[in-house]
Amino acid sequence: MNNFKKISGLLAQRTEEVARYLLPNGKKSSSEWCVGNVQGEAGDSLKLHLTGNKAGIWCDFATGNNDDKGDLLDLWAAVRRIKLSEALKEAEGYLGIGNQKFEAHQSKKFVKPPIEKIKSAKPKSPIMCYLMNERKLTIDTIEKFRIGENGREIVFPYWRDDDLVRVKYISIDRKTDGGKNIRCESNCEPCLFGWHLIPSDSRSIRLCEGEIDAMTLYQYGFPTLSVPFGGGSGDKQNWIEYEFDRLAGFDEIFLCFDPDKSGYEAIAEIVSRLGRHRCRIVELPYKDPNECLQKSISKEIIQKCFDQARTLDPEELKPASAFVDQVIGEFYPKEGTVIGYNPPWKFPQGKILFRPNELSIWTGINGHGKSQLLGHVILQAMKEGARVCIASLEIKPKKLLMRLTRQAAGLKEPTEEYIRAIHQWYEDKLWLFDLVGTAKTDRLLDVFLYAHQRYRIDFFVIDSFMKCGIPEDDYNSQKAFIEKMCDFKNQYDCQIHIVAHPCKSDSETEMLGKLNVKGTGAMTDLADNCFTVWRNKAKEEIVQIKLNGKTLDVKQTKKIEECDCIWRCDKQRNGEWEGKTALWFDPESFQYLGNARNKPIQFVEFSNN
Repeated sequence: MNNFKKISGLLAQRTEEVARYLLPNGKKSSSEWCVGNVQGEAGDSLKLHLTGNKAGIWCDFATGNNDDKGDLLDLWAAVRRIKLSEALKEAEGYLGIGNQKFEAHQSKKFVKPPIEKIKSAKPKSPIMCYLMNERKLTIDTIEKFRIGENGREIVFPYWRDDDLVRVKYISIDRKTDGGKNIRCESNCEPCLFGWHLIPSDSRSIRLCEGEIDAMTLYQYGFPTLSVPFGGGSGDKQNWIEYEFDRLAGFDEIFLCFDPDKSGYEAIAEIVSRLGRHRCRIVELPYKDPNECLQKSISKEIIQKCFDQARTLDPEELKPASAFVDQVIGEFYPKEGTVIGYNPPWKFPQGKILFRPNELSIWTGINGHGKSQLLGHVILQAMKEGARVCIASLEIKPKKLLMRLTRQAAGLKEPTEEYIRAIHQWYEDKLWLFDLVGTAKTDRLLDVFLYAHQRYRIDFFVIDSFMKCGIPEDDYNSQKAFIEKMCDFKNQYDCQIHIVAHPCKSDSETEMLGKLNVKGTGAMTDLADNCFTVWRNKAKEEIVQIKLNGKTLDVKQTKKIEECDCIWRCDKQRNGEWEGKTALWFDPESFQYLGNARNKPIQFVEFSNN
């Protein structure tokens, strides 16, 4: 995530180079770059500091205008005559950096609401009387937000400049239970309300919980955006995915939400995904901005509340009593709470659970199917609601998705239509780290953080550890990487699965385990779970003998009745069970079955009819 402060700092390290690039007609005078104005005309009234603590700071002393000064991003915008956000993107290109892109993820297609539905509120109509008399909003504020009316519904248009993105309707009549009557135009993009009134040179932004609160703060003199779905967590904050890039540049984000349960939940999720370091929590004298307006709270007091907005610096030392609600939640999870994802087979369910805040190591002899079996586990997790990011560093995405799609269909050759249906099912469930080869560990963590913050991904896979760019004999670096992964999964409430190769074995018939993982012992020591996948090669040899028409002896006949694969749990820190699960492999679907008589399932139901 590149914000104004970060990019401005990087430009400042190359101030003279940037000065010559933007204003080539200027000249160097001592420690300053001098030119006539931002148009690059001859003169020396515009001065740019080249060195020291003020490197990158400039001012045009001839104009006397407070806007004709700033840092190198301000200069970039002024010279190019573009918005600050556009200057940020150009500067990123100049510096050769940019934000991450997920090529495998395709954003949903949305429809634009019809502009003709926005009918201006009429003077003295019930809507205008409500907004002005009860909510204390002025005609100027109402007109600036282009508020409309539809009978007794307030029409809130969501604009970005002159582009209508979304339309929301709220009735001034409450439901019998006191709740709001709310509806929206269907299939519109989730977005923030009020973009068209945010100054283009703003480096901080304010977010609140409702449209009327955003209008209220604007009326106070503080341009503000409102979230589209109010407080709460989960899907209520899905707008973040679509506004992520537009918010990325802001150095500070002030959160002005109701001081109640849904407000606190919204703050927690927004902070987690947009960055703790730049979020500030605003506490008002009353519940929300509009109530402050109705109570005649002054602009000066509101300004003071923003000035005193608290940061969310970590508070590492806490009394045990502060965790009582979390402990109760562990004993008695609330309905709808994700406590973990189940294996796809009936037997281990209730014994093994893939939980948040856990790191799992998967090992097994090369060719024994550890990645393939993990793919089956991933499908079940996605079916239960997981959002997954796979860093498959050993095979290309098309090969990985071909295998995964075969497992999802339960068929060797699904039709083209079925394949498209499965990939549509993947759309909000599966993302890929598109790199085959050696990944630098810091880059991998950067992309995982981006994936979690933007797309709420909670299930990460690294396949395999040996492709993370750490030498096999550098145990200290291996340990440091695993520690970073543990910190990541604990901080962001997600789970990580790492495929690790074992040391060479003399025989493939011997089942290896956590003690055989290649590399530092800290891998399995720090892991929460350790799993081993073992393939019954001896059985496969006897099956081949039978296919060749040879008669089997009693011992061989007994061997052929054994399972095809064993999935063993060698360690489960937060569970009580460790042991083996017998599985049978279906070569047509690549699925692993809990019983020899079982049939493959369709993770994505589909009919050609």
